[in-house]
Amino acid sequence: MLVALAAPHARSMRIVTLDTGRLFPETYDLMHETSIRYGVDIEVFFPDAADIESMVAEEGINLFRTGTAARKRCCEVRKVRPLRRALRGMDAWITGLRRDQSETRGRAEVVEWDEDIGLVKIDPLVDWSEADVWRHIREHDVPFSVLHERGFRSIGCAPCTRAVLPGEDERAGRWWWESPDEKECGLHRRPDEAAPDVSVSPLAAGGEA
Repeated sequence: MLVALAAPHARSMRIVTLDTGRLFPETYDLMHETSIRYGVDIEVFFPDAADIESMVAEEGINLFRTGTAARKRCCEVRKVRPLRRALRGMDAWITGLRRDQSETRGRAEVVEWDEDIGLVKIDPLVDWSEADVWRHIREHDVPFSVLHERGFRSIGCAPCTRAVLPGEDERAGRWWWESPDEKECGLHRRPDEAAPDVSVSPLAAGGEA
């Protein structure tokens, strides 16, 4: 969606995305289709291999199932650190954040200072509803993931995403075993939210995962 809106200005900006190493195959198909459709280069950033190996050795391949702290460590390693690398040298970053997505995003602004990243953050869709997004997709033939047609309303890593059930909100399928106020990966951390301590794992520090 954002790439479709930004395509006319693509020469003056960089388009980046994150590959956590645990994405759905359909997500890679969408990356390819979007790049071809709009004639843009999408820079893909990956987590550091040593960080992944250390984390898995200490807490297991599916550590995100063992508790919120471990899950946030996984997101920090697979998402937040690669994002910081991707944004080095940029003047601002543009996201698809919307206030109606979840209670954790209700305070998002169109333009705000991202204290965690240290950049101006622009959220042009912040006032859009989910219906607005789909109206634009249909009217402008914007490519979208086929997973949306299978009940997935918010799509992240495959092990942490499921289809949404009737009556559930848009992000109910993300980390569905956690409480709604915990459902963020750290990419959109608010100034009053502490970053997870991932310098050492809970196991290495002698605590519990």
